[in-house]
Amino acid sequence: MAKAAIVLLADNETPEGTGRMANALTTAREFAEAGDDVRIIFDGAGVKWLPTLLDEDHKYHRLLGSIREHVDGACAYCARAYGVKDAIEKANFPLMAEYRDHPSIRSLIVDGYTVVTF
Repeated sequence: MAKAAIVLLADNETPEGTGRMANALTTAREFAEAGDDVRIIFDGAGVKWLPTLLDEDHKYHRLLGSIREHVDGACAYCARAYGVKDAIEKANFPLMAEYRDHPSIRSLIVDGYTVVTF
């Protein structure tokens, strides 16, 4: 069984960022469907995707729903910096702050995860 941590850093304001988000979530779904251990983290400008994808009319809303159980959460620092902290908390996604108010990428590597960034 593979262990993968998908980290979405792409902003939600460009077509390129939308492509990176779609690729990140599709990759996560591929790991999940194979029965692998997959974790998804929204970091940097990528934290802005969670509130966006919660809109039921968004094209990729169902994709997020299909892998929601694998979402570890979003960077606490970045969620505050980008003004989406309240929306993320309201949607019951955890804010991650293991290392200086950010998710710990090191701990993922120590735990044997392959980290894939989008």
